[in-house]
Amino acid sequence: MIIRYAVASSVASLGVAELVRRAGDGDRAAWKEIMRRFRGTVIRTVRSFRLQDADAHDAMQMTWLRLAENCHQIQFPEYLGGWLATVASRECLRIVHESKHTPNRDSTEVENVADLAVGPEQHAVNRAAAQTLRDLVAELAPRKQNLLRALFVDEPPRYAELSRITGIPLGSIGPTRARALRQLRQRIDDDQLGQAVGP
Repeated sequence: MIIRYAVASSVASLGVAELVRRAGDGDRAAWKEIMRRFRGTVIRTVRSFRLQDADAHDAMQMTWLRLAENCHQIQFPEYLGGWLATVASRECLRIVHESKHTPNRDSTEVENVADLAVGPEQHAVNRAAAQTLRDLVAELAPRKQNLLRALFVDEPPRYAELSRITGIPLGSIGPTRARALRQLRQRIDDDQLGQAVGP
């Protein structure tokens, strides 16, 4: 308990740029600290678009996924709050754009969907979305599947343990993860689950 508190307090004292660097290297304490600091920014940005609950949840999840995909490419990590707000806004705009261009969707249907935002039906929607993501991950090469499944859990192992579990050399885990996420993002786009909004 004392060790965990010491780690948490040492991470809490780090600057944002260092947190981003560490998170990109797989430091879960840094990830948790980033999410603690910027969760409110993402939530406020998404709420400003007044999306339905399921869409708002998707926008927030995609915002964090974009950060995971781009950790090593953010030019000014010290401005991460603005970067996350921009990404969250783009994800919300994508969802709004898609909802306007979905065929055979009238206002009555939209009102009915809003009524279903809470309750067992929402759980079914969440399960369906999770299953779709699992199906897309299952289409990746086995090594990439194993790596993503090991990384995206509540308590992901450290890179040394990941290397042992997956058989991926320690120095190749970050690049392999980046390639796997890009490939997964492409599959999501191909299935029109993450179609980007045009200018």
